[in-house]
This record gives sequence, C-alpha cells and structure tokens, in this order.
Amino acid sequence: MVELDDIKIGNGKNLVFIVGPCVIENEKMLFETCESIKNTCSELKIPFIFKTSYDKANRTSINSYRGPGLEEGLKILKNLKKEMKVKLLVDVHCKYDVEKVAEVADIIQIPAFLCRQTDLLLEVGKTGKVVNIKKGQFISPYAVKYIFEKVESTGNRKILLTERGTSFGYGRLIVDFASVPIMKKFGYPLIFDATHSVQIPSVGESFTEGEREAVPVLVNAAVAAGFDGIFMEVHPNPDEALSDSKTMISTKKLKSILKNAIKIFEILKDNRL
Repeated sequence: MVELDDIKIGNGKNLVFIVGPCVIENEKMLFETCESIKNTCSELKIPFIFKTSYDKANRTSINSYRGPGLEEGLKILKNLKKEMKVKLLVDVHCKYDVEKVAEVADIIQIPAFLCRQTDLLLEVGKTGKVVNIKKGQFISPYAVKYIFEKVESTGNRKILLTERGTSFGYGRLIVDFASVPIMKKFGYPLIFDATHSVQIPSVGESFTEGEREAVPVLVNAAVAAGFDGIFMEVHPNPDEALSDSKTMISTKKLKSILKNAIKIFEILKDNRL
C-alpha cells in the first residue's frame, strides 16, 4: 500500500482515481477541468488525484503542442494546488526537471517510453515522492521487477505501476488482464490507464489515433481484474484538445464511468486479488 496523506492506494478497501487533462493548455481551462472533476468525485465520495503535464516531450510530430514548459507550467500548477486543494500527479521527461517538479507534485510520473531510463528513475526515487511508473508497451509483466529495483535502490518504496497496454498484432495497444496477478506479486499498487490504452499509435497524420468509446469497457474490466486505481485523461471538449484529442473523455461523461467502476469494485471488494 502507498499512502498519500489521507489517500490510501492499494489497501483493497477503496478505488483511487487519477484524472485530468493530458497537458496544460491554459490556466482557465485547467482550473475549470479540475473544478469539474473535484465536484464529481466529491459527490461520489471517492478519492481523486489531479493529473496533467507542463511539457509533453514525446509527441509524434515536431509541430505538436507540448505545453507551456517547466517554469510557466509549474507556476500554474502551484496556483492550482493552492486554490483547489488537490493532490497533483505530474510527469517528467528529463532528470534535470525533477528537483523543481518535486517542489509542486505529490506524485512524479515516469512516462512509458522512459520506464527503463535508469538515471531518470534514480533521480525521481531520490526525491522521496510517490513514483508512478507507466509500464512501457515493450515491457513484459515479469520484467517490471527490474524497474522497481532501480527505484528501490534509492530507498524509496512508494511506487505505483500503471498499465497502459502492450503493442502487438494489428498496430494497437492491447491490454493483457492476465498480467495482473503476475504484477501483483511484486507488492506494489497497480493502476490502469484507461485512455492511453485505447491509442492506435502512428496512424493519424502526425498524431496518434484512438478509440475513445472503448474507455468505459476497459475501466469496468480493469476494476474487475483487480487494479487498485484508474488513470483517465479528461477534457471539457476532447475533440478540441491540443493533445490526445482522440482518446480523452469528456468531463460530462466522467460521472457515469466512475459510478459504474465503483459498483463493480464494491461487488468484488471482498474477493479481490
């Protein structure tokens, strides 16, 4: 189990939700999105962590929108955290950003493409913050132990692992739910990334395609399979989003997805992995 103040992740008694837009587009949009999510989760009485990014360094095209950058992005996030009183998950792509990000973020996330990047894992581990590692689509469920060992070597065992699909077959990400009991054996909470899992990489013209309509189905399946939390990217108007527009869900549809997830969790709570 990983504790983040009053939020307990992986204790088997509650389902944690990590929700927010892919990237900061502007301060107004970020605050409105956060407020909408917070109101929904408050109404449902469920724990929630807000996620977003100040810089998306692994976009498909050099012309893709990346975000406001480190300095401006962290300034906005600091204001958001103070005003909205939320816990923050923020991803880093470069070890030189880690120290400044750690001043604002409650959870520091390692992107999937960088999950084997030793120096980055060590730098984040040394902060003592909760570390969320996105499992790369090229990593087997057995091999995640080597990723854990790198962070553990810093003395940090506040680790989350996020599954977001495996790449094979017909060019899309496929989720292998049979990997859940394998990864559970390592003793760390498992999070399911429901929106990145519906990506269809390298199909769109300079952007990643996706199948947003599959998100609710995968959320339900992930809860039933034994994941400890759900990660989702949401946006007030997904089709107009500057990043991951094909996979983010609308804030208007968030409540129904969360309600169904909670129902499934409650039914299976006493018989989870």
